[in-house]
Amino acid sequence: MSGPVPLELQAKVASWRLRAAEGTLSLDEMKEAVAVLRGGRLSAATAAASAHRTAAKRAVAPPAEDMLGELGEL
Repeated sequence: MSGPVPLELQAKVASWRLRAAEGTLSLDEMKEAVAVLRGGRLSAATAAASAHRTAAKRAVAPPAEDMLGELGEL
Protein backbone atom coordinates (compact mmCIF):
# COMPACT_ATOMS: atom_id res chain seq x y z
CA MET A 1 0.00 0.00 0.00
CA SER A 2 1.26 3.45 -0.78
CA GLY A 3 0.26 5.01 2.55
CA PRO A 4 -2.64 6.80 4.15
CA VAL A 5 -4.94 8.93 2.02
CA PRO A 6 -4.64 12.65 2.86
CA LEU A 7 -7.67 14.15 4.61
CA GLU A 8 -8.12 16.71 1.84
CA LEU A 9 -8.44 13.94 -0.75
CA GLN A 10 -10.85 12.00 1.47
CA ALA A 11 -13.04 15.10 1.71
CA LYS A 12 -12.97 15.60 -2.07
CA VAL A 13 -13.94 11.98 -2.70
CA ALA A 14 -16.79 12.23 -0.19
CA SER A 15 -17.99 15.42 -1.88
CA TRP A 16 -17.80 13.84 -5.34
CA ARG A 17 -19.76 10.80 -4.15
CA LEU A 18 -22.47 12.94 -2.56
CA ARG A 19 -22.80 15.21 -5.60
CA ALA A 20 -22.83 12.19 -7.94
CA ALA A 21 -25.63 10.61 -5.91
CA GLU A 22 -27.58 13.88 -6.02
CA GLY A 23 -26.94 14.23 -9.75
CA THR A 24 -25.21 17.62 -9.35
CA LEU A 25 -21.64 16.58 -10.19
CA SER A 26 -20.38 18.59 -13.16
CA LEU A 27 -18.52 17.05 -16.08
CA ASP A 28 -15.31 18.86 -15.10
CA GLU A 29 -15.57 17.55 -11.53
CA MET A 30 -16.22 14.06 -12.86
CA LYS A 31 -13.10 14.26 -15.04
CA GLU A 32 -11.07 15.47 -12.05
CA ALA A 33 -12.40 12.60 -9.91
CA VAL A 34 -11.56 10.02 -12.55
CA ALA A 35 -8.05 11.44 -13.01
CA VAL A 36 -7.35 11.48 -9.26
CA LEU A 37 -8.78 8.02 -8.61
CA ARG A 38 -7.06 6.53 -11.66
CA GLY A 39 -3.77 8.10 -10.58
CA GLY A 40 -4.10 6.37 -7.23
CA ARG A 41 -4.75 3.03 -8.92
CA LEU A 42 -1.77 3.48 -11.24
CA SER A 43 0.55 4.25 -8.34
CA ALA A 44 -0.80 1.21 -6.47
CA ALA A 45 -0.12 -0.97 -9.51
CA THR A 46 3.39 0.45 -9.80
CA ALA A 47 4.07 -0.22 -6.13
CA ALA A 48 2.79 -3.79 -6.44
CA ALA A 49 4.95 -4.44 -9.50
CA SER A 50 7.98 -3.01 -7.70
CA ALA A 51 7.35 -5.23 -4.68
CA HIS A 52 7.01 -8.25 -6.97
CA ARG A 53 10.34 -7.48 -8.67
CA THR A 54 12.02 -7.06 -5.27
CA ALA A 55 10.66 -10.41 -4.11
CA ALA A 56 11.84 -12.05 -7.33
CA LYS A 57 15.33 -10.66 -6.83
CA ARG A 58 15.45 -12.16 -3.33
CA ALA A 59 14.49 -15.58 -4.72
CA VAL A 60 17.45 -15.72 -7.12
CA ALA A 61 19.89 -18.56 -6.41
CA PRO A 62 23.47 -17.68 -5.47
CA PRO A 63 26.12 -17.91 -8.21
CA ALA A 64 27.18 -21.45 -9.15
CA GLU A 65 30.82 -20.76 -8.22
CA ASP A 66 29.79 -19.98 -4.65
CA MET A 67 27.74 -23.14 -4.36
CA LEU A 68 30.53 -25.30 -5.83
CA GLY A 69 33.06 -23.66 -3.50
CA GLU A 70 30.92 -24.61 -0.52
CA LEU A 71 30.84 -28.21 -1.72
CA GLY A 72 34.62 -28.27 -1.89
CA GLU A 73 34.83 -27.17 1.73
CA LEU A 74 32.81 -30.16 2.98
